[in-house]
Formats: sequence, C-alpha cells, structure tokens
Amino acid sequence: MKRKSFNKKICVLVLSGAGTMVYAQEGVKENSIDEVVVTTGRTKPRTIITSAIPIDNISAVQLKSTGQVTFDKALTYSVPSFNSSQQTVSDATAHFDPADLRGLGPSRTLVLVNGKRKNQSALIYVNDTPGKGEVGTDLKSIPSAALQNVEVLRDGASAQYGSDAIAGVINIILKNSVGKSTVNLFSGITSKGDGFNIGADFNTGIKVAKNGSLNLTLGYSSQNRTNRAGSVTKDELFGVDNAWTQANPGLGMIIGQPETKVANMFVNFELPTGETGKFYAFGGTTYRNGTSYGLYRTPYWVSSDFGLLTPEGQPYNGFQPEFKTDVYDYNLTSGWKGLFGKWNFDGSATFGSNAVDYVVGNTINTSLGGNSPTRFKAGGHQFSNIIGNIDINRNFGAFVLGAGVEVRNENYQARAGEEASYIGSGAESFPGLQPQNEINKNRQNMGAYINSEWDVTKNLLVGGTVRYENFSDFGNNVSWKGNARYKLLDDKLVFRGSVSTGFRAPSLHQIYYSNVQTKITGNTVANQGTFNNDSQIVRSDLGVQKLNAEKAFNITGGFALKPFKNLTITADYYRIKIKDRVLFSGDIGYKTGAPGSPDTTNPVEVILDNNKITSLKFFTNAVNTVTEGVDFVANYYTSAIGKGRLGVIAAFNYNETKIVDNIAVPSILAENGYSENFFDRKEQSRIISARPKTKTILSLSYDISKFNFNLNNTYFGSVTWQHATDPAKDQTFSGKVITDIVLTYKITKDLKVSGVVNNLFNIYPNVIDSKGDVVTDLGGRFKYPWEVNQFGFNGTTFQLNVNYTF
Repeated sequence: MKRKSFNKKICVLVLSGAGTMVYAQEGVKENSIDEVVVTTGRTKPRTIITSAIPIDNISAVQLKSTGQVTFDKALTYSVPSFNSSQQTVSDATAHFDPADLRGLGPSRTLVLVNGKRKNQSALIYVNDTPGKGEVGTDLKSIPSAALQNVEVLRDGASAQYGSDAIAGVINIILKNSVGKSTVNLFSGITSKGDGFNIGADFNTGIKVAKNGSLNLTLGYSSQNRTNRAGSVTKDELFGVDNAWTQANPGLGMIIGQPETKVANMFVNFELPTGETGKFYAFGGTTYRNGTSYGLYRTPYWVSSDFGLLTPEGQPYNGFQPEFKTDVYDYNLTSGWKGLFGKWNFDGSATFGSNAVDYVVGNTINTSLGGNSPTRFKAGGHQFSNIIGNIDINRNFGAFVLGAGVEVRNENYQARAGEEASYIGSGAESFPGLQPQNEINKNRQNMGAYINSEWDVTKNLLVGGTVRYENFSDFGNNVSWKGNARYKLLDDKLVFRGSVSTGFRAPSLHQIYYSNVQTKITGNTVANQGTFNNDSQIVRSDLGVQKLNAEKAFNITGGFALKPFKNLTITADYYRIKIKDRVLFSGDIGYKTGAPGSPDTTNPVEVILDNNKITSLKFFTNAVNTVTEGVDFVANYYTSAIGKGRLGVIAAFNYNETKIVDNIAVPSILAENGYSENFFDRKEQSRIISARPKTKTILSLSYDISKFNFNLNNTYFGSVTWQHATDPAKDQTFSGKVITDIVLTYKITKDLKVSGVVNNLFNIYPNVIDSKGDVVTDLGGRFKYPWEVNQFGFNGTTFQLNVNYTF
C-alpha cells in the first residue's frame, strides 16, 4: 500500500540488520519508482510489486492523513488486517488497547524498530477485552512524529525473525532526515464536549561531523476522559430500583477513553566510519500517565465510606474508584554496519523495557474501616530484554546468501503493592498484588538462521530460510520458509507465494502471572484468583501441563499487477493453522458445594475455599485454530485531474478464524464437570468473532494549489459476542462505515493548518441488547459493547493542527 515514491537516481539506501529501507532526499519528484522494502527477508531489498510476499509500505504522510492522534489508531485506519480499538473499564488494559494483525491476537505480531526487535509490554491482558490472555507490544509508546514510514509484512515470518511473527511483522522506520525542523501543535474535542486533547511535538535533524546525522523528536500530549455510560435508572444487576438509582441515571458510571498524559523523546543517530562502515544508535523513551475508572460503588453495594470520601456535612452517595497507571517504555539500539571483505555485516545490541505501576485512588479497603487509606500503591509489572545480534549477507551474482545469530535475555517482574491495598478484602475495584504474586524470572534464548534468494532467471525468484531456536525454559524449535515469485509482461504482473512454519514461545507473563482481582461472576461481584503455570495448584492439584510453544503452518499465495504507471493492484490469500494456542481459561468456580462447605471434596472447590476466592483461572495450551483470509490493495495516483493531483487507495481484508479439533480440557477438570466452564462460548468468541471478519478502506486525496483534501472511509464489519452458555442470548453488532476528513491549507511555504473531523457522521456501535441477562450489560451500565469492539464509541471528534517547518 503506497502513497508516494521517489526519483530513482537520488535515493539513498540505508541498511539495517533485519532489513533495508529507501529514504528520499528533500525535493525529489514523487511517483517515479516503486517503493523498496526489506521485511521480505534478511538479504537484499525488493520493490513491493516484485516481492515474493505481501507487504504494506505506509508513509508518515499517509498515517497523518487518517487524522488519528496515536500511531496504533492511525495504523488501524490504514491497514485493513490490523485492528486496535479503545478499551474501557478494564484496569490497565484501557491504557494499552490490545492490537493485532489478522485477528490472531497481540502476541502473534512481531514489532521491529529500524529492523530490530522491540520489547513487549509489561502488561498481560486479563480483562474481558479482545486479546484477553495475551501480551503485545506497547504501540502507544511510539510517537507518530518520529516515524518516516512503516512496513507491514502480512505473512508468517518466524523463520526470519523468530518467535511472535506468526501473523506478520510491523517494522517501524524512524526519521533520519537533516537540515529541517518541524513544530506541530494540535488540539481537539468530541462533539459532546468531552475528551479535550492538546499536544505538541518537535522534530529536528542535525548534521553531525561530515556525513553523520542526528534526528531528534520530542513530544507531549494530554487527553481528557469521555463518558458514554448507559442512562438506566434501575440497577438490574443488583435488583435495585430506589431513590438513589432514580437520581443517578447511569448508576454513577464513567465509561469511555481514559485521561492520559504522554511525554516522549526519540533519537536516530548515524555516523560513517571509514569508507564503508557506519555506527548507528536509535531508540526512545515514553512516559504515560493515565486514569481510568472502575465500577461505581453505589450506597447499596458498599454501604459506607466511613466518612473518608464524602465531604463533611453531605450524605454518603457511593464513590467512583480510579485506576491510575504510570507506564514507562524504553528502547535503545546501537551497532555498526559495513563491509567485511565482500560480506555486508551488521552487529548490534538492544535494550528494551516496559514497566507499569498501578495506583488505585478515590476508594477504600472496607476491611480497614475508618483507618483505610483512600489511595493505594497496588504494585506493578516490568518486562525487559537485552538482545545481541549479528547479520551477514553477500551477493554471488544472481544468488544471495544471508545468515545470522541472535541471543536474548528476558526478564519479567511483578512487585507487590502496599499492605493496605491487599489485606482483608483489599482495595475496592483492584486489590493490590500480594507478596505471593511477586516474581522475578529470567530466560535466555539463542537463535541462528540461514537464508538465500536465487534469481533463477530474469523472471523467476526462489528463496528459503531455516531458523533454529533454543529457549532455556522449554527447549528447541526449528522453523523454515520457502517462497517464490514469477514475473510476466515486463514486470507488470507478478505471481507470488510462500509456505512456512512458525512458532510462538509462551511469554514469561503467561507462565508466571498471578493475581486476585474483582470481577463480575454471574450476578455477583467477587474476587477471582489467577494462578501461574509454575505453581503447585495449577501443575499438581489441577494436573495442567507445562506451557509449551505454539506451532504454526502458514500458506500464502497471490499476485501483484501494475497495468499502467500509476496503478498497482495486489491480492493475496492466506491460511494459518496454529496448534496448541496458549489461552487464558474461563471462570472455574463452585459446582457441588457451597463456598466454605466443610464436606466439599471437589478439588477445585477445595482450592477456592483455601484461597478465599469464588473462581480461578490459569494459562494452558489447549486450542487449535485455522485462520483463512484474503487481502486486496489497489493504489492509484495521477496528476491529471483538473489542476490538481488525485490519489486513491482501496484496501480490503476478509479474515475468519475457527477453532478446530477438541479443546484440550485438563483431565481433573473434565472429571469434575468443568469441561464447559474451562473455555466457554464467551471466551471462544474472543478468538473467533471479537474482531471484524471484513474491513474495507477507501482513501481519497486531492492536492490543488495550497489545499490538500483527504477523505477516508473505513468499513468495520460485524462482530459477534457469544453468551457463555445460551446461544439465544448472542448478539451480532452490525458493520458500520466511519468517515474521516482532513483539510490542509498551506498558508506559506513553511506554515500549514489542518482541520480534522473524525467520524464525521457520528457513528456508534449497536446498543447492547441484554436479552434478559443482566450481566451482559452489567445491569444497564454499559450502553455499547466493550468485550467485542470495532471502533470505539466516542462519536465525532474535531481537531485542529498547526505545522511549521524551518
């Protein structure tokens, strides 16, 4: 998928360890050559139309033309197979927003920065959202202002890059231009008058020494909350209809985007050494502070706040717990690339870290009574990795050979909160992490690969890769990939395809995460315990097997067509079978005895009694899936429409995932009647129907004189929420079209002003139909779906941008 390309004669080729990208100098005539990308493999670059596998190459200009403020949302409105939507009332998940390719969950998309692996986030998604039970990369830590462009490889790539690349690879290319500085100011608000945001970013490129460069990006933004809670005046969840519910429509809830403040700094540095070498360093740091909200504690739910939250002299009216996060993300890579004899060499070291600290505010621990704090440090999580890699490649005429090794150390930590946050009943809304939840675990990984590409003839290319991996905690894996491409009609028509195996190592989070949190179970609010896969309770008492790697088999086939100079069309079919997917089990609670019953013999109920919880969950390999789909992209650009230039991008994705074979229920659970609870219909729907099966993007841009006009229409197909036990209570939320407009006026050569309207026609998802099950919408608290979520529910947003270059 492309918007602009550049004159071949003055392009600069920049190598990186895992890939190459073409950057253009300023002032180069546009639309002169096909874009060149490198996430095809780890040898030499290929243009999109001659690549053996499907790739989207998205410029920073195209991302900005969506009008979206954050990188993950801009990518959602640029790539049909990529999805990320705002989450709400989901603890820390509301500050990360799980994102994925091809509906395969956040864990199965590998993210690179300048071709180097970026660290995963510290957070594992355990709330009722898309991506539940998985770990992804914190894409909100990537500032759009630092990006040159983004390459999205839509094919399995474990053989090239290792674990996590089953669905594909997102390669984020940082700016490296010099000689200019840009200041961008922006502010916006929703049509309902909430969600006000304001921010600024600054980018500059500085020449270093004779031919070196330093590109620096700084940014800060602030976003207010939105609220789209229901307006009921009767609480069906608790069965209460009284003066309080009548006086408080919506039952005190705040449901929408969280309050957020973000600060970031990114750098990209290059310094030539000798005639053929180059030292480089790049990376950045992001700090994000957010506030989201839990379920409102009504006076008939929590009967008193002991005068701690209610202003003196006023009647007790309940309280709104706040869930606050401090997220710190760091990523830094340094290395050297150049020639050793006739071999291209790239050696680098990377450090990456993501940490999230939890604070629960405006709440109490009822067990402490009047001595309770109203703000609790509830602990936190941290994930970091240290990576070293060496990549080499060499051309032997029509044959290219590449090889490399990578070593990686990963560390996962969980820190307990202060005692008041977890003692007794714990802080309302989010009991803090306890000392028994603390963990500090490491694992090591070593990988080595060899790959090659051979231009057998002028038109026929074949390639292959084999990779060996060794993980210190579960053992070895070998992945392979074969691909081919054949050109016809003077390169105007290309047929391409690949066959590969892939794998994903279970994350340290999935192996060691444990916690107790407040959840809605049935029509009651209770504490639910998650036990880690390494614990005696899971491994011995429940007989659950040790987590192992997921295995995948991927087939892709399609064509690329360039019927004339300004039009390219690509279409690709894919099929991905994944065996032994790691899943987060459903709620496993009481079956035969009552809580605390002395004659309970059910082993699950014994665990619940001993730990004073009403249900438990854990991670295990248990599901096999098959995902099939089609990607279509058409790109047209011309300068012959009136006095202006027209660009058109049409893109479509169809994607369907099915659970195949039997779900592997641990024998102890099966013997005690938990087969249906283990991974019920609602949990299954997060895999098979929480993301749209179809998504279509039609983007039009028109440049004339000092004006640029962008009109983007994005169709999000339907999604289906499945009831845990009763198919009659399922609900399908119909597909909707979201229209965005961006109008830019160039006041002077260096000063531009843009007006943005996102969701022009104020489109919302279908309203939840509970069909008599009060848990479906939590007694009317939720008006719009949150467990399956297509595009959020903020409605229309207006934004103004001012951009100055000097």
